[in-house]
Amino acid sequence: MPKNNLNSSVFILPLLAAFFSTATVRADEVALTNELKTIEATIAQGPFQPDWESLKAHQDPEWFRDAKFGIYTHWGPVTVGAEDGPAGGQWYGHSLYDTNSPTFKYHQKKFGDQHTVGYKDIIPKFTAEKFNADDWADLFAKAGAKFAGPVAVHHDNFAMWNSQLTRWNSQNMGPHRDITSELEKSIRAHGLKFITTFHHGYAWRYFEPAFQFDGADGLNTDLYTEVHDHKATASKHFQDMWLAMVDEVLHRYQPDLIWFDFEFFAVIQPDYEKKLFADTYDWAAQNNRTIGVCQKSRDIHKFTSILDFERGREDKITPYPWLTDTAAGEWFHQRSAPYKSVSTLVTTLVDIVSKNGCLLLDVGPAADGTIPPTARARLLGLGDWLRLNGEAIYGTRPWKIYGEGPTKQAKAGGFSENADKPFTAQDIRFTTKAGVLYAIALGAPNGEVKIAALNSAAGKITSVNLLGSDEKLAWQQSADGLVIQPVKSWPCQHAVTFKIIFEP
Repeated sequence: MPKNNLNSSVFILPLLAAFFSTATVRADEVALTNELKTIEATIAQGPFQPDWESLKAHQDPEWFRDAKFGIYTHWGPVTVGAEDGPAGGQWYGHSLYDTNSPTFKYHQKKFGDQHTVGYKDIIPKFTAEKFNADDWADLFAKAGAKFAGPVAVHHDNFAMWNSQLTRWNSQNMGPHRDITSELEKSIRAHGLKFITTFHHGYAWRYFEPAFQFDGADGLNTDLYTEVHDHKATASKHFQDMWLAMVDEVLHRYQPDLIWFDFEFFAVIQPDYEKKLFADTYDWAAQNNRTIGVCQKSRDIHKFTSILDFERGREDKITPYPWLTDTAAGEWFHQRSAPYKSVSTLVTTLVDIVSKNGCLLLDVGPAADGTIPPTARARLLGLGDWLRLNGEAIYGTRPWKIYGEGPTKQAKAGGFSENADKPFTAQDIRFTTKAGVLYAIALGAPNGEVKIAALNSAAGKITSVNLLGSDEKLAWQQSADGLVIQPVKSWPCQHAVTFKIIFEP
């Protein structure tokens, strides 16, 4: 090739890349305009309006209060970097640009310099070649979950569905599959409600370190967001896109529950929050569906939504249903990370249910789409316990008190679980359903079980049975409480449930 032609290609190729990138963005802008029109039309038809007083009228779905346990999956391009990376890899798209993070050096060594090889270059490596939606759904059902679904889009702005709003999606790149669609079909086929979770509002902050590296070139603002100052308010375009992406999933996959990370009080402005709720509730009303929206702000919860606590929970019975989201291990799969024990998962679930809460448990699949063996074992162990004791969990409501025992919750709210001490067999939690009281000991007792709250003043007990066992129990009720004698073998090591009937 002549020298002058070679030199010309150096200039022409970047221009062609910029042209096709711009053409893609233009197509996205048409889709965005159409989606925003759809949102406005939905809200105009009512019955909910984008103001807090109107949104107060929405009722949380009763199925959610009955379900108690769901599973979701942090999985995507982040997993490619996180699963073999150092601590902090759970935020891989952010940490790879943070010069103070060990992920920064890890990325350089494994993938290349961030000025040219950034997060955009990780995405093609996410191929999900072993992903099987039916296998996942079967596992979730065996684990005892009543609702399940994917992280539809994480902070990395990568849509796990066939989106018309962004080229950065799982149909167009990486797996070249509509992950959300496949899971929606399989999860519903297994009789579970379908959930999608959204974390992309934080993309505005998440990718800010990238502006010192490959995010500065302006060619990929639809992934990294527009270059902006750290303290800058999210642009109208960004928030329009945030809202439109949720609406696209809502109409296309019709989830029963949608869930949001902390972007409501970190990035997204109140006008957009109110539009989100109105659009979602109106869509459900107009399509004769029930839907719940979960988020983490108590200020918003004063008006509407299901309140969620990340890695934490309420410390008392509440009049409203709420949700804990936590992980069996790390959020995204990391080979070196430890997992919670089955006993921890079981007793955490029981404690949450006794206080009118539900549990949303994250499992991080491997980058290839398989559920890691340790995670699978934890889920199956939880499912084994629920098959024997689910009667005391599903469809129940709190009793007069949530429980008794020596182990006290350190504090209420999010990010509090690490301060908690393990429960013991002396810790008792109560649930009730259809006139039956369930007393659940959070461990296998070593001797007799004493329950002070079930003294004679609580009402006359007529029968006490042990779920999962045919053994006849010896028990006695007095002014000091209910005393149950030990059996030869407890049916479970994690927690045991006593089914108690009172005289009418």
